[in-house]
This record gives sequence, structure tokens and C-alpha cells, in this order.
Amino acid sequence: MKSLFGKVLAFTLMAAAVMITGCKMESGEESSSKCSITHESFGTAPDGKPVEIYTLRNENGMEVRIMTYGGIIQSIKVPDKNGQFGDVALGYDTLDGYLTNSPYFGALIGRYGNRIAKGHFTLDGQEYTLATNNVPNSLHGGNKGFDKVVWTVDEAEVEDGAIELSLTYVSKDGEEGYPGTLDVKATYKLMAKENTLQLKFKATTDKDTIVNLTAHSYFNLAGQGDVLGHVVFIDADKFTPVDSTLIPTGELKPVAGTPFDFLTPTAIGARIGEDFEQLKFGGGYDHNFVVNHEMGKLALDARVTDPGTGRVFEIWSTEPGLQFYSGNFLDGTIVGKGGVTYVHRGAFAMEPQHYPDSPNHSNFPSVVLHPGDVYHNTIVYKFSVAK
Repeated sequence: MKSLFGKVLAFTLMAAAVMITGCKMESGEESSSKCSITHESFGTAPDGKPVEIYTLRNENGMEVRIMTYGGIIQSIKVPDKNGQFGDVALGYDTLDGYLTNSPYFGALIGRYGNRIAKGHFTLDGQEYTLATNNVPNSLHGGNKGFDKVVWTVDEAEVEDGAIELSLTYVSKDGEEGYPGTLDVKATYKLMAKENTLQLKFKATTDKDTIVNLTAHSYFNLAGQGDVLGHVVFIDADKFTPVDSTLIPTGELKPVAGTPFDFLTPTAIGARIGEDFEQLKFGGGYDHNFVVNHEMGKLALDARVTDPGTGRVFEIWSTEPGLQFYSGNFLDGTIVGKGGVTYVHRGAFAMEPQHYPDSPNHSNFPSVVLHPGDVYHNTIVYKFSVAK
């Protein structure tokens, strides 16, 4: 079975909850536990545009909720070692929280993920100035990045083997100071039989520009409390050290002999308090790791395990870097879904990306996109239970 919401149908059904079902087993027979997409209203954005939320559910009962506002992953529900489902993604129960006090919970990030030094870069001999919304630097696309716009539903479908939702956004020439009109498509695919969520980006431009797209979900595999006991493996021999404003120095430094060596699985809290300059600059981990796999090839970046619940999270990507953030700026003032208080270091984020401030470092992989070329970026979240 294959069902499709076209653009017209998606808009005409905004106010109502709509469900599409029907994943098939390998034999071709309908599964008794059907995959589905539920579509309903989720409020109104500041510009008056209606916001929708889509709930994707697979045969195993894994559930992912995605908003058209910011392409935000509002929740991810997966089982623990006892088969009990819990939400492992931070966020809010209503749109208001995301509008008033959200540190990019679950959002799509663009046009440039991470920081650009002092909001300046030069391209084709011309200097461009961006908003310095993370003084003194520009962060995650500026004052109104891709996390704060309403995306358009291109299609939502349940087909053999997966449940898909595609969102599109057109970033106009000059938006937030970036050159070129950028057409972006983000496609979420929840696998029918595996607890795996794939996110694929595709983008084109009509003028030379810079692009560095990523996703910014905050994870807590226990659902609450801090994540200091979560055990992390990162497949990276090097990282990019930063200055006191979290801008890379340009060096690619070996992780060996430092608190940044996660080649041997290590608890987040094991070394986070060490007297190490880079940890002091970030208030913990907030650094880009140079992953070992070939750029453009989908491969494992990192694995995180929560010993208490037995939940295991893997992140795979095609990007050359992975930003590992240990929730240092969470301070207990945010009350999220279900009334849960998000404590200091109450989550981690893993953001596949090109390196921060790449336009200002000629030795970093290029982030320039030319007309006629197509930008591709794939991120995969895999959830399982430790055996």
C-alpha cells in the first residue's frame, strides 16, 4: 500500500487529524501493527502561518513527532530494556515553549549550522556580514534561522518499508545576510521494522553561497535527570580546538591523551570536570570532532548507551564533523514536556556537520555550494537496547 498527501491536500486538511496507515510485511500481507502518519494542527507561528505536527509510527511502536515550524522533532518514543516506551528527546508540549525559550530543541539548522567568527566571511572576493546572535559570533543561521520558519509539507506517505515526511523551504537571496536563493528539502524516513529515523537534506542555489545544514535534537536516553552516566563512543582521532568564544583555532588536534578521547567508550561525566582549557572554554563538551570516515560516505559517528534503561543510540552521517554538546547551558530553568525540569547537563546533542567557521579556514572542508551543484547530507538515528 502507498498513500500520498499532495501539497493541496496537506493544506486543506490542516485543522483536522488525518491518518494514513499500511506498512507491509515481507510476504506482502498487512502487518497487524500498522505504520501510520497522523496529521493535525499545532498552533500558529508569529507570522500568522498555521503550524502542523505529524506523528510517524512504525510496526514496533516507535513514534516520532515532527513540526512544520522549524522542522522540529518534538518527541521520539522508543522502548527500554523492559519494553517500556519513553520519550528520549527534549522539547515542549505546546508551540509556545518553542517560540519563547528554546535552545534549538529538535530543530533543523541552517543556513549555516554552528558558529561563524564575528559574523563575517568572504566569498568570491565579497565580504558578507551576518547577525552576531551569539556575541561576538553568528550562530545557527542568525536571528531567524531555519529553526524559526514554517516549512512546507511536500509529501507525507506510508509505503513499503518506511514512513516518510518531506518538508521544503526557500531561503531568499540576502536572508540573514547569506547570498543566493537556497531551495532546501528535508526528508524524514522512519523505518517500518527498525527503530531507525533517517533525515536527508537536499539543497540547490542560484548563486554561490555557503551551506552547512544539520539537526539539533537534545537526547536523554533515561528521559530525565542528567546524562553524566551515559557512555559515549565517538569514532574520531581528532577534534577542532576552540578559542574562548568557541571559534576553531584552525588546528586539528589528536584526541589521544585528552578528555576528548572517546574511542574507548567513556561516561560523559568521567572527565568533564578536569582542569583542561578546552573543557573550560565550552563549559564541558561543546566541540567538533573530526570523524574518521570518508566525507560523503554514510558511516557510524558515535554510539551512546544509558546503563540504567539499556537504551542505545547510534548516529550515522555523511558529514566530516560531529558536534558533541553535553547540555552545559541547561540550568534547571526550563520545564519541558510532562512537567520535566531540564537540569544542568540534562541532555546531549550530536550534530553531524561541516566544521564550525569553515568559510574562514581554508584548511577545512569547503562549505561553498555553486549553482548547478546539489548539496546532500544524510543523518541517521538508530535506537536499540543493549544485550
